[in-house]
Amino acid sequence: MAVINKKNPDKRICTLIAAAGKGSRMNMDINKQYIEIGGKPILARTIEIFENCSQVDEIILVVSSNDIVYCKQNIVDVFDFGKVTAIVAGGDTRQASVYNGLLQLNDSCSIVLIHDGARPFVSEESIIESIAIASEFGCACVAVPVKDTIKSADSNDIVQETLDRSRLWSVQTPQTFRYSLILDAHKKAREAGFSGTDDATLAERLGHPLRLVYGSYYNIKITTEEDLVLAEAIAERDM
Repeated sequence: MAVINKKNPDKRICTLIAAAGKGSRMNMDINKQYIEIGGKPILARTIEIFENCSQVDEIILVVSSNDIVYCKQNIVDVFDFGKVTAIVAGGDTRQASVYNGLLQLNDSCSIVLIHDGARPFVSEESIIESIAIASEFGCACVAVPVKDTIKSADSNDIVQETLDRSRLWSVQTPQTFRYSLILDAHKKAREAGFSGTDDATLAERLGHPLRLVYGSYYNIKITTEEDLVLAEAIAERDM
């Protein structure tokens, strides 16, 4: 049973964790969300952060349809995640998967945080600040300033421009929204056949200003085998 937000029982803060990706770049037989880091599955680490955050009332998991039973038995039940209220089958794309998850929520959800299942090191501070900013402005996105010089190139790999690094940010998750706003953005994107690289793009498309929340360089997305090495080091640091 999900925990009701005591401060505002009629308005709930919900988290949607997108974990339906196959992780093909990991070159492993197991989906990357279930690989263990420091003796604990990646997805369990991710859920745990939101489970322990007092401001989060409800968690929706979006996983591959083939993984629903496994996820319930080996993640939700084993780690006793009481805030998880639904495990939803994902779609053909991340955008479709998030939309499936959004449809499981209702008008009692005021704010929804959309987070990658393969980002197990997001800080509680980033979560809380994201909620505060989205509550005030409608959209918030965790990000960090880029460290490297960024160049744009044409289809022949010829550099066209060196971009101003001082204005560039590397976007992470959670991306946090008023629920009605992001649901509308997803619906309109589906109607138009528009595909965005993240949820914030869909909100930006409708003219909603997006506020950035300063994140952490530890908030990595585990995508490749090389990321596992760094993830193990971060997990050891946190122990």
